[in-house]
Amino acid sequence: MPEILAVIPARGGSKGVPRKNIKLLCGKPLLAYTADAALSSKYICRTILSTEDEEIASTGRALGLDVPFMRPVDLAQDNTPSLPVFQHALNALLQTENYKSDIVVILQPTSPLRLTNHIDEALEIFLNSDADSLVSIVDVPHNMNPYSVMRLSSDGYLSNFIEYDELNNLRQLKPSFVARNGAAIYICKAENILKNGSLYGDKTLGYLMNRFESIDIDDEFDWYVAESILRS
Repeated sequence: MPEILAVIPARGGSKGVPRKNIKLLCGKPLLAYTADAALSSKYICRTILSTEDEEIASTGRALGLDVPFMRPVDLAQDNTPSLPVFQHALNALLQTENYKSDIVVILQPTSPLRLTNHIDEALEIFLNSDADSLVSIVDVPHNMNPYSVMRLSSDGYLSNFIEYDELNNLRQLKPSFVARNGAAIYICKAENILKNGSLYGDKTLGYLMNRFESIDIDDEFDWYVAESILRS
């Protein structure tokens, strides 16, 4: 069995919902939903939290997460790309503990409705493939379909984003599309990150989740939706 490491990235400087990673959602810190899902996985060998924030680190430890290092502040900015965050995590573990993983599972804490069974199903698909990575996805709804999206000019006029035959512009005839659902689940080979400088590699699988499971909390509206679903 390969060594599977889960990394939960949680910085303190969120803007859409201030301090959202430790804000209480239905009585639990948002971070708790992802911590519980990861720690209950039957495949994940170790789960760590990557943060620059002492309060988030303390909350993570109380939830049972391993916090083996503090992330540098310059890797926790609004414009920080994802790849350096995970390069730092893997290199820190290698340098301080000589710890090496074969597979990395990245779990964003902003996806509280992604459960353990989703993580394990995605891992089973990935482990039984020759893919370099796997990303969780969701069907693009009708009103967000690229064939429904329009451009708004400065003088208020609309034009099609993609040209199409209006006679065939029926909902049932439009091509279907999928999108990443905030990367609720992201799986890749560790060597992609450390040796190849990529989170994807050459071959990426998709793991389809429904719209409820795919809620990604970025702002107050998303928080309200997640809270409503959890309370229902």
